Amino acid sequence: MSHIQIKPRSTSAGNPLPGFDRVMSGVFSARGISNPAALDYSLKRLLPPQGLTNINNAAELLSEAVTAGANIVIVGDFDADGATSCALAVRCLKAFGLENVSYLVPNRFEYGYGLSPEIVGMAAMRQPDIIVTVDNGISSVAGVHAAQALGMSVLVTDHHLPGDEIPTADVIVNPNLPGDRFASKNLAGVGVIFYVMLAVRAQLRQMGWFAESGIAEPNMSQYLDLVALGTVADVVALDQNNRILVQQGLQRIRQGQACAGIQALLTVGNRNPLRIASSDLGFAVGPRLNAAGRLDDMSVGIECLLTDNLEQAMGIAAELDSLNKERRQVEQSMQQDAMAIVDKLSVDDDSKPAIYVLADESWHQGVVGLVASRVKERQHRPVLAMAPGDGENEWKGSARSVEGLHIRDVLARLDALHPGLMTKFGGHAMAAGLSVESKNLDKFKAALLQVTENMTSGRDWSYVLWTDGPLMANEFTMELAEQLRQSTPWGQGFPEPVFDGEFEVIEARVVGDTHAKLRLRPVDGQQQIDGICFGYLDTHEALPEGVIRAAYRLDVNEFRDRLSLQLMIQEIQ
Repeated sequence: MSHIQIKPRSTSAGNPLPGFDRVMSGVFSARGISNPAALDYSLKRLLPPQGLTNINNAAELLSEAVTAGANIVIVGDFDADGATSCALAVRCLKAFGLENVSYLVPNRFEYGYGLSPEIVGMAAMRQPDIIVTVDNGISSVAGVHAAQALGMSVLVTDHHLPGDEIPTADVIVNPNLPGDRFASKNLAGVGVIFYVMLAVRAQLRQMGWFAESGIAEPNMSQYLDLVALGTVADVVALDQNNRILVQQGLQRIRQGQACAGIQALLTVGNRNPLRIASSDLGFAVGPRLNAAGRLDDMSVGIECLLTDNLEQAMGIAAELDSLNKERRQVEQSMQQDAMAIVDKLSVDDDSKPAIYVLADESWHQGVVGLVASRVKERQHRPVLAMAPGDGENEWKGSARSVEGLHIRDVLARLDALHPGLMTKFGGHAMAAGLSVESKNLDKFKAALLQVTENMTSGRDWSYVLWTDGPLMANEFTMELAEQLRQSTPWGQGFPEPVFDGEFEVIEARVVGDTHAKLRLRPVDGQQQIDGICFGYLDTHEALPEGVIRAAYRLDVNEFRDRLSLQLMIQEIQ
């Protein structure tokens, strides 16, 4: 029996939003928007930097470094948020007039995550006065201590949840620090360093630095393309503040003002910058950037974002595109292995475990997070995928969770019950990473399953696909599709509208290996519309026919400069 239910969200339809039609008013009210002001994405509505704890101390530290010509090393992370954070920090400090700034990104396969003592040792060879971490550092207790012991100052900028012990860094800026009053706890790492650089510019302006040095004061909005990319790619919740950052970045890209690297990545991803939406950053640009950190070295991705030479950016983007194709092949093979394991663990919805723990000695540790995501999407259960680490004695895992189960809390509970069973762990509500010694793998698997079962006891595992209800026959228009695409950024916590309705299948054929390409007619209308359901034959034996109920997104298909209406179908019943 299928446990997928298609249900319309409740809306305050009795109180339509002024200035919006029936559909848009319903969509926004279902997402908690009761005032059109919440959809004003002008920069004047951005939360001020002063709300972040220690932001002034960070600004003083970096302003003094700029004016003194200090040596700064940025230590980044190996995902798209880390890459954009790193590129933004380097670009800003150079624009402020600091010449001696460089970056360092741990190779995930050699050094793991964050500011480790080993990375400090590598940084020390450059003799920096200050190490600045971006998108990491809040859990780097030993690394910060090692840097300070060598006489370096450390500024930690991060957005991850702190553990029990907080590093003794000179300054820490993190909206999730205990007691921090910044109204948006959902900033990505790139959002945090953007705010820090806003404060640094203000401090330098106050000191008269730009006027005295003959340096043109940078317009900080020029970096919002990087902020938008990192925010969307890191799948943080798009609260109002993040939506402002993303929408402003998207507008810059649409106006042809993106940095060369983002332009190049859009080109190799076959995306039209003039019509870009947040989903293009999430599905076309982010994965190509992430491929470097997953399979190779994220420095390749950062160099793409740092160059101002479009020809050079295109060359690097082509390299990243090639890495992404390789990543897809690796992922596809691992996914098939994973689904074979899943089939052995459960024969139907009622026999599914509380969490799938999937491990294989042949898997690539840089891709396990993607496999966990794919299996979670299909099974609607939390998933942990694991692969061997670099040595023979360690396994590394990446977990993805479902709504209502905070996966880092699950790991924290396990750690409390079985201290030392995991050598390290960290993450968010929906995603987490961990390491386990090989000798403890079986014990760990059993303990994780037990803890998850206890924390989900009595839970209804039925999966609800929430929709924005049906569209009327006269609402299947290009105008509405474009309005949905351009009016606001969609993403985590502010989901892209999904509609549902009944259609007659006029034509159905297979494209690719398992995708269903359909020609549909709404049962209450005459218009025929194209639709596509990716992976339909992965879970169905035959193409749909007759009258179906579909949950879908209204989209615009762009093919050879021709635009047409298309339904992106998520579920068919």
